[in-house]
Amino acid sequence: MKHLDMRRRIAHAAARLLAEDGSLDYGSAKRKAARQLGAPDSGNLPDNQQIEEALRSYQALYRADETRARLATLRQTAIEYMEQLAAFDPHLTGSVLNGTASPHADINLQLFTDDQKDVEFMLMRLGTPYRAGEYRPAETGGRSYPRFLIDDARAPVDLVVFPAAELRGMKRLQADGTPKRARLPQVRELT
Repeated sequence: MKHLDMRRRIAHAAARLLAEDGSLDYGSAKRKAARQLGAPDSGNLPDNQQIEEALRSYQALYRADETRARLATLRQTAIEYMEQLAAFDPHLTGSVLNGTASPHADINLQLFTDDQKDVEFMLMRLGTPYRAGEYRPAETGGRSYPRFLIDDARAPVDLVVFPAAELRGMKRLQADGTPKRARLPQVRELT
């Protein structure tokens, strides 16, 4: 029972860090919260679902109106980009989709196309400032994908471009059964 209580305490401390700082990812927030609480890193760390639940609770208690307004702005911005990038089958992922976006959140879009250079050509035509890079998810064994970071004044937009065929093999649901990504019609329903 002590381990479960410590996991809960770490999850809530990590949620507070995520809500207030915005520069941490879930893993860093867990470890920092564990150190602050004097708990060893091993065995007591909550999973990401527990942190997400704690973050929802924190936002509902301390920042309900601010979170709702910010989330509406982020989702509307995501819709605008998804409409502009419709040719690349855009999917919204992350905190803007699941409703836990902090004031520092990025908009995370996954694009699926067999012509990945066309994404960069589209961004050039849009005239939006961006930086190109690459994304290496841990679960792909070191494979990298094109990544574009758009400097939008409302929120940074993080685009990752995958080959179209990879969408079929990606997980559709998170551990709690909620969608891991959503297409434009589903995102419109959220607003």
